[in-house]
Amino acid sequence: MAEVRVVYFASLREVVGVAEQQFEVQSLGDLLMHIRETFDCEAVRALTAENVRIAINQSLVSDIDAVPLLSAGDEIAFLPPVTGG
Repeated sequence: MAEVRVVYFASLREVVGVAEQQFEVQSLGDLLMHIRETFDCEAVRALTAENVRIAINQSLVSDIDAVPLLSAGDEIAFLPPVTGG
């Protein structure tokens, strides 16, 4: 298990109610399971929406299933969809 820092940006921070948290997990799958157990349905729906991007150590993840095991100190960021004008 590795202690990782999870950061929520913009509208996701509003839904979750915190800017960041620490979790002790082994993989991104473990983190997502932990999120499902921690937050209410609205927050889980927002964090796992198809258009939400995830970055690990500031690199966007394109395939969640291909992410290697997490290491202590990794930063996982949840990024909401960007709107432009």
